Amino acid sequence: MVSAPDAARRLHPGTIALRIIVKAPQNIAGIVALAAASSRGGLLVMAGVAALVLFAAAIFTWVRWRSFTYRLADGELVIADGILHRNRRSIPFERIQDVSIDQKLVARLFGLARVRIETGGGEADEATLDSVSLAEAGRLRAVLRGGTVAADEGGTSVPARATVFAMDARRVLVMGLFGFSLVWVGVLFAAINQLGDLIGLDWDGWRDWAGVARQEAIALATPLFAALAAIVALVLGAISGVARTFFVEHGFRLEQEGDRLRRMRGLTTRTEVVVGLRRIQLALIERGMVSGRLGWSGLRFQTLGGSDDVGGRQHVAPFARDDEVTRVLAAAGYPAFDPLPLRPVAFGHVVRAMLLRGVPPLIVIGIVSLFVPLAGFALLLVPIPVAAALLARRRHRYAILGDHLHVMRGVLAKRAWIVPLGRIQSVSVTRSPLQRLLGIATVRVDTAGAKGIGRPDIADLAVEDADPLARALLRER
Repeated sequence: MVSAPDAARRLHPGTIALRIIVKAPQNIAGIVALAAASSRGGLLVMAGVAALVLFAAAIFTWVRWRSFTYRLADGELVIADGILHRNRRSIPFERIQDVSIDQKLVARLFGLARVRIETGGGEADEATLDSVSLAEAGRLRAVLRGGTVAADEGGTSVPARATVFAMDARRVLVMGLFGFSLVWVGVLFAAINQLGDLIGLDWDGWRDWAGVARQEAIALATPLFAALAAIVALVLGAISGVARTFFVEHGFRLEQEGDRLRRMRGLTTRTEVVVGLRRIQLALIERGMVSGRLGWSGLRFQTLGGSDDVGGRQHVAPFARDDEVTRVLAAAGYPAFDPLPLRPVAFGHVVRAMLLRGVPPLIVIGIVSLFVPLAGFALLLVPIPVAAALLARRRHRYAILGDHLHVMRGVLAKRAWIVPLGRIQSVSVTRSPLQRLLGIATVRVDTAGAKGIGRPDIADLAVEDADPLARALLRER
């Protein structure tokens, strides 16, 4: 622990300039609005208003910076802030689950970093120190995670780092191709619309022209025209997915340092997260509908804290081959996932899925076909949920192998969980009315903070198998 309490410290003075720059767009918008509201005085009034707004923003930023202090006391982090109403928070070291460091683009230019402190499995940070120097960020993380000040100052040896997994630019780009999204296409058109309003673009004239073009397009509309439009949408979606993935995952590297993993990633916002091996609650392997069939998987660890990924969902190998996933699992002390020894759930899983997914569409189609005879052809689609139910049972498997629970499920996109029995907090056996009728039950498995990513529940076991499995899962507690 810390040998002596720290004196109260403030954030780095560069934080003042950083905050002014970050808030500049809002301040400029305020200046423009005030200047537009004052129709008299012309340029002189605008200059005066601009100077007043910038001066007030600078003073307020300085006062906020000066009122914020933090210190490392005897076994706790003490934060005091507030201008008129003062607040003081004390966070004991033993409550801290995770500490992460990130650098946004402007902060990197100033050599500053943000330290985010998480005390549980929730989605909100307990405290944020924005911003401190990189050296101070490293010192804080070492102390708050149970180290000593001397460890960062060179007084003791630091465990050697070994790269466990990394992604080069080529792999990041390939990953982005599977991150198809049309969200940014909509953002682009919205931005163009706002820009047109700002510069006074004659939208009415463009709409008139578009109306004529629309009539011509309808006259010439062909399947080829629709196909070309679809191709353009796919290309734009692929570009947006690649761009978003490249900004987030650029330079991805996972290193092992003693009993913890250190993950670095990001182009504009560079993040560095340390994952303690003792804080990992379960491992989750994900295969996408398309990328999974091409041999790509993603690996996430559920941890007690989640300062970087929401809810403790730490991506440790977002786009990896099977052998790479196995290597990362081994670094964390987890076995490789092998579906062969797993056993399927009861056949009642198929019956329940057919009743819940197949019967309602069948009823709707039957009613509609009374009024629209051609709707009866939709009955040809009924076998689809039946086939999906059969596949769902085949893919939903489970087993206790050694001291780990292995669960897999999913038809198109697949998930596989590896859960140490010692990490299981509670197990419950539930039965819906339909499950009671079919003689099946669901075993629900709870681990710390795993609700956000889907729990490794085992659905539709035979009743005679559910209770013994629940007792076996709790045998080490």
